[in-house]
Amino acid sequence: MFNVGDKIVYPMHGAGTIDSIEEKNILGENQAYYVIKMPGEVKVMVPTNKAEQIGVRNVIGKEEAEKVISILGEDETEMSQNWNKRYRDNMEKMKTGNIYEVADVVRNLSFKQKEKGLSTGEKKMLSNAKQILVSELVLAEHATQDEVEALIDNKINVSFDEYKAPHDQIDLNTNVVNKFIPFDDSTNETNF
Repeated sequence: MFNVGDKIVYPMHGAGTIDSIEEKNILGENQAYYVIKMPGEVKVMVPTNKAEQIGVRNVIGKEEAEKVISILGEDETEMSQNWNKRYRDNMEKMKTGNIYEVADVVRNLSFKQKEKGLSTGEKKMLSNAKQILVSELVLAEHATQDEVEALIDNKINVSFDEYKAPHDQIDLNTNVVNKFIPFDDSTNETNF
């Protein structure tokens, strides 16, 4: 059971605050609803008796938020090369409402976007996953949306550079002298 003022997460929508609990009569049946104020002045109504069943949960704390940020700093997890399967797998991760899975989707799709771009569907998924992640971290970290977005982008850029960006490699064919230069040692009395 949640209370007015609780900061909660509604899977696939993000984090918000319970604004009120209202009784509504729908199709002749009285039902209690959580009215959740979401980012962007959006309000969502969720039946109180089904909230936990559909995955509504409390926003993570500061310690969990640090773990989420650390996930963004790791190397990507293995994803299918088939975009259709990859899309379905990522959608399943997002539907769980698990913030660690959402962070995994954000990092993996961000890496893929930097490497070779994303399809329109995956771009939309990345945007949605990032919005969900940002909305929860804003409440967990007591930070602004801009601060959290900058933190996420920075963490992903640093990890991409560490794990995926091509590093300058020495090409032995171009950086080594290809011609024998005799060594002249005038102190050496021996002649060859």
